[in-house]
Amino acid sequence: MVSDLFAMRGAAVIDTDLIAHRLTAVGGSAIEPIRQHFGDEFINESGALDRPKMRERIFKHPQSKKILESILHAMIRHAATADILTASGSYVLIVVPLLIESGHWKAEVQRVLVVDCPEQVQVERVMKRSGLSADQVRAIMAAQASRATRLAAADDVILNDGSTTDLENQVDRLHQSYCTLAGNNLL
Repeated sequence: MVSDLFAMRGAAVIDTDLIAHRLTAVGGSAIEPIRQHFGDEFINESGALDRPKMRERIFKHPQSKKILESILHAMIRHAATADILTASGSYVLIVVPLLIESGHWKAEVQRVLVVDCPEQVQVERVMKRSGLSADQVRAIMAAQASRATRLAAADDVILNDGSTTDLENQVDRLHQSYCTLAGNNLL
């Protein structure tokens, strides 16, 4: 929702999670390397990555996560770079769900914006969106950077625990700031 609000205000948005989904969809360039490393059982009937099966594998075998990342991260960076070079907007906003964990993105951006909410709100939202149990969501969160670590890495923070109007006001304020930083002084 936050990236959509920035896009509505004129930012070019590049979402690395969407890129990852594209790479692992039917015909995606990551499917064959995934098949070679993990086997046919990790590709579903339609020819896309079997995400639930891969999620289970990664949590049972941490080395599998490193292998999957070695396949995907370079492809994601390449696609994101290509998208950045052709982007048009007041500025480019790159959505990187695991920015802190990846290690390299922070060096490639001018500012880090963290969209934050209390952990219980995060658990509830992920459960609703993905159908995972609270324990599964907490296990995923435990494997990621902590809330405190993400907040410490932030240049800017949007607190997404209230009303849509409050969220829009926070985005408006940051949009103006980012336009100024990009040399697009919009009033």
